[in-house]
Amino acid sequence: MRSTLNVLSIVVVVSSACESRANFGAVFDGGAGDWIDLSYAFDEQTVYWPTAVGFALETVSYGETEAGFFYAANNFSAAEHGGTHLDSPIHFFEGRWTTDQIPLESLIGPAVVLDVSDRVSPDYQVTVSDLTGWEGSHGLLPDGAILLIRTGWGDRYPDPLRYLGTAMVGPAAVAELHFPALHPDAARWLVAERNISAVGLDTPSIDFGQSTSFESHRALFGANIPAFENVANLDRLPPTGSFVVALPMKISGGTGGPLRIVAFVPH
Repeated sequence: MRSTLNVLSIVVVVSSACESRANFGAVFDGGAGDWIDLSYAFDEQTVYWPTAVGFALETVSYGETEAGFFYAANNFSAAEHGGTHLDSPIHFFEGRWTTDQIPLESLIGPAVVLDVSDRVSPDYQVTVSDLTGWEGSHGLLPDGAILLIRTGWGDRYPDPLRYLGTAMVGPAAVAELHFPALHPDAARWLVAERNISAVGLDTPSIDFGQSTSFESHRALFGANIPAFENVANLDRLPPTGSFVVALPMKISGGTGGPLRIVAFVPH
């Protein structure tokens, strides 16, 4: 059912934005709307969990070859979970989807944006009341929607002290983490009462910094609902009406991976 709804939603926006098949390109050339990049670049400043191995880029070649032409190539290495990335359901729930198993229908679809930036604190957790309050203004969360939560924390990226709550690294840093996220009760409510495809937010984790049991992860992932973390530029999306394409590196057996996520906002 979710697959059909997502496909139909994309057909509707394309049809409304383009008067004919010949004008389909208007979705991609800026004529029918704007494409917004919701991803941070991967570099030496990319934010990772304090215990994770960060991003590294190694230059293999850069310059003119003996044959007389320019050639550049790099090696890169990184943990699956860092920067703008996907959390696969198996990350916190045995037997659920790995990165390569997540269907496109869970990664592409209509987006709704819940903005709680006017009320967050370092340990704020988005509540069921926040979700139902949004619905009071905009209607029920649509079936198959990708829920994006804007806390405003993205304004702090990539400063680890302001974004994570600590500049420390290693196991001792975990107890010092402070950032907002989704309350477990709200995660369980989404699973039981709504039919969303994925959840994304502009903080390092679906569970708030002081969590030790990661109940929001477990509730969502048990229902095969993936998560997008460290999402950028959510202030540029409207509460409703945009569409998201979130394509991770397709790692076989992966628990997550670097994510390029973009949104289309029709004119």
